[in-house]
Amino acid sequence: MHVHGFTAILLAVLAVCGCRGADGPIVRVDAIQPVSGVTIGRTVAPEGQIEPNKADVVEPTGEITLADAFALALVRNPELKTFPYELRAAEARMLQAGLRPNPELQVEVEEFGGRADRTGFEAAETTVQIGQPIELAGKRAKRARLAALDKELVQWDYEAARLDVMREVRQAFTAVLTAQERLALAERLLDLSLQAQSAVAQRVGAGKDSPVDELRAGVVVSESRIEQQKTQKALLAARHGLAAAWGGHAPAFERAEGDLYGMSQPAPLQEPGAAISGNPDVARWETEQKQRRAALRLEQARAVPDVTAGGGVRRFEETDDAAMVFGLAVPIPLFDRNQGGIREAIAALAEARQQYEAVRVKTLAALAEAANALAAAWEEATILRQDALPKAQQAFEAVQQGYRQGKFDYLYVLDTQRALFQTQAAYINSVEAYHKARADVERLIGRSLDATSKNMPAASEAGQTGE
Repeated sequence: MHVHGFTAILLAVLAVCGCRGADGPIVRVDAIQPVSGVTIGRTVAPEGQIEPNKADVVEPTGEITLADAFALALVRNPELKTFPYELRAAEARMLQAGLRPNPELQVEVEEFGGRADRTGFEAAETTVQIGQPIELAGKRAKRARLAALDKELVQWDYEAARLDVMREVRQAFTAVLTAQERLALAERLLDLSLQAQSAVAQRVGAGKDSPVDELRAGVVVSESRIEQQKTQKALLAARHGLAAAWGGHAPAFERAEGDLYGMSQPAPLQEPGAAISGNPDVARWETEQKQRRAALRLEQARAVPDVTAGGGVRRFEETDDAAMVFGLAVPIPLFDRNQGGIREAIAALAEARQQYEAVRVKTLAALAEAANALAAAWEEATILRQDALPKAQQAFEAVQQGYRQGKFDYLYVLDTQRALFQTQAAYINSVEAYHKARADVERLIGRSLDATSKNMPAASEAGQTGE
């Protein structure tokens, strides 16, 4: 065989090795493309750019509804925006897990640089061969299965984060609605206090009341102004909290629009264990156990040694001849049989089973607490709306009428006014507690609660006072 022929064989071998591509399309890494229609759990990730243009992000103005807040949070929430990257990383791991090992090019030169007939390369033997590692025990398929389950876990984590954001938005929106109601209540109290101060001043001027009553009326006005300022600051903080739920730095909206007093009687949970089956924090552990079983199978497969088969051409310079060579390399599993990896995978699987049970118990306890809080808030709001508020309103109106007629002194007016506004504030607090507990229950069961009774009628009259 001439040198040119051998060179041609060597170039062909190099071309085969160099042109061998990955088992999949070439992926550019200079830019990340948008995630489109990615199914995550039972939801679909929003389409669009992963990293939106900052100039295109405009804060909402005017009135904002709960649906608007949900839509903004699902698109702009900083925590949710990280998951498309995590999903891409999981898909990349799946691609890598399915690739075969690369072949190996081996060039070996023997019988040169010696003495006598072995000087130089006159008697050299040159061997060029290709070796291909061959994976046994289905390692590649097991790696791919493990990577697919890793991607499933990312999807469950997204679903959990999405539900967390939904709960955060609902509770923040409720906080804004209640802060608006508290501010309106404080403003009505201030108006009523100013009217009472004017009426007391007239009676004191006419000699019907003691000047001490006028001083008391002034104290009440000061307290009402303080309460109004506090509720204004609380509303501003609540608006910032709602804007932060969708990644906003400062709220631009003017008012949250919604039916705060619209409530439905919660139905008791008959089977809490079945109710939390939709909770991604619980459901993910079933996938976690599958993933760790797959990891155990992969570690067991790694105990089986892979072989490397190779073949090539050997060139004999001394006789200007060539011959084919073949080789097979088989590791002997004498010391390393992957004992540690298998034991670690067994322990990880047992740990996952215990963690699943721990999460399940913790979730059931949290659900019981949230369901009890929801029922208690519903009962308190119902009693306040149907019984306490009407009586407090009637008592206040009666005392006001009696004060004009001289039947009661100003202390009775102050007591009944304080009782009325405290009852109204308690009603607002119970309604807020209801909505927040409902958001907690829906987060724990992973879905919206079905209304089992007709909605509680709006109690707009509950936030009003008699004049």
